[in-house]
Amino acid sequence: MAGVACAPARPSLTSISSGELRSLWTCDCELALLPLAQLLRLQPGAFQLRGDQLVVPGPGGPGAARGGFNVFGDGRVRLDGQPYRLSSYIKRYVELTNYCDYKDYRETILSKPMLFFVNVQTKKDTSKERTYAFLVNTRHPKIRRQIEHGMDMVISSVIGESYRLQFDFQEAVQNFFPPGNKVVNGEHLSFAYEFKADALFDFFYWFGLSNSTVKVEGKVLNLSSTSPEKKETIKLFLEKMSEPLIRRSSFSDRKFSVTSRGSIDDVFNCSLSPRSSLTEVLLAELPFPSVLESEETPNQFI
Repeated sequence: MAGVACAPARPSLTSISSGELRSLWTCDCELALLPLAQLLRLQPGAFQLRGDQLVVPGPGGPGAARGGFNVFGDGRVRLDGQPYRLSSYIKRYVELTNYCDYKDYRETILSKPMLFFVNVQTKKDTSKERTYAFLVNTRHPKIRRQIEHGMDMVISSVIGESYRLQFDFQEAVQNFFPPGNKVVNGEHLSFAYEFKADALFDFFYWFGLSNSTVKVEGKVLNLSSTSPEKKETIKLFLEKMSEPLIRRSSFSDRKFSVTSRGSIDDVFNCSLSPRSSLTEVLLAELPFPSVLESEETPNQFI
């Protein structure tokens, strides 16, 4: 069930104009890229550098009520060549063994925009790498539909057997950068889960026939900028994208293998101004231990 992405025209690396961005709604953004250093400056409540650690507020922390991002990683990140340990992240590969784990995982990854770290070598200087934050707007109907459809289709095709499903964004990112720029760690632009059913004979799983990959397609928005005016607009844009999602219904009330048709009803209020109606605290989900990784953090800020 691998998707075949159309090859879009590669845009330049010039940042989007402030006029274009101001006219955009968050529901217009499917995917986005910006330098990680810029994201840290624009979103100090969502990311903090403490010593040798990049700290992301955990689900139970004070930042969770304000929204934020679901950060996918392997415990380490290089910020423009400097290594850091990563806290409170979702593993890019997890194993699930029951329906409750699956339900929690599905709700967790769709509850906030996803964030991946990608290192790029530019044509001007191949000896240096620049770290970008790649954002996936899981509230955009097109993106959400691809993820939900992929999860639903694999369930209906295996019926009680084990399987592995991967979501891959490499092609979208590689097509974004002009020729001559190299994505160094493209494998980090994906995440996967493996559902291990208690089946006596799992022949398709044993022979790797139940492994599927969904290549997620979408338009990449360039949020890079050096202009103070544009940065302020981008800051408001990111805050709007990562606001807490108020749930009107629970996935646990829906059938296991049916697409949740009403899951995007309450997603957007398309405005860049702060929204008082979304200041209510998002009911904290309790993620299962196999998904989230967190480390003790020192108190010293840098």
